[in-house]
Amino acid sequence: MIRLDRPVIVEGKYDKIALENVVDALIITTDGFRVFKNREKCDLIRQLARKNGVIIMTDSDSAGAVIRSYLKKIISDCEIINVYVPELRGKERRKAKPSKSGLIGVEGMSPEIIEEALKRSGVFSVKKENGRKITKTDMFVLGLSGREDSSLKRKDFLRFLGLPESLSSSAMLDVLNNMLTADEFCEKAELWNKGIKKTEMQK
Repeated sequence: MIRLDRPVIVEGKYDKIALENVVDALIITTDGFRVFKNREKCDLIRQLARKNGVIIMTDSDSAGAVIRSYLKKIISDCEIINVYVPELRGKERRKAKPSKSGLIGVEGMSPEIIEEALKRSGVFSVKKENGRKITKTDMFVLGLSGREDSSLKRKDFLRFLGLPESLSSSAMLDVLNNMLTADEFCEKAELWNKGIKKTEMQK
């Protein structure tokens, strides 16, 4: 069991149950889109976020992205750690058929996958004050932004890192800066590029 010093926000009660198998922390549900009209819950989230920051872990589909965006808006002045589960096709056991997106949500993730997603997000890392952050220039140099094929490259690199392929360039930069130092980012990018070259040679 992993002890976290800040609350985790998830979408529903089944997500909460899945997370309780992995972490010892305060877990708050948004109850899907209901949080948009639930003033009391929004106030609670703001209070908790101002005290010690929050961790947001929503599904990797479009609905999860909308909820994450809303939460970031109401606590924009607080520290947020975004945790992304991978985009895995399938359905949760309790459901008769897959969701509209065809992706498995947080509730369907194994404890190992949830733990790995937390680790990737930088939840357990100690940020170095003097450490250089990954910049938009770094992204451009690698062709991950500002080029005709940047969108495809971003998706491929995100897939390589085990992150949702639908992340925008700005969201991707935010996530990477929580996950990696600039040096680690360059190392990952080098491995990714080697993989691409190896695949091209095999064709």
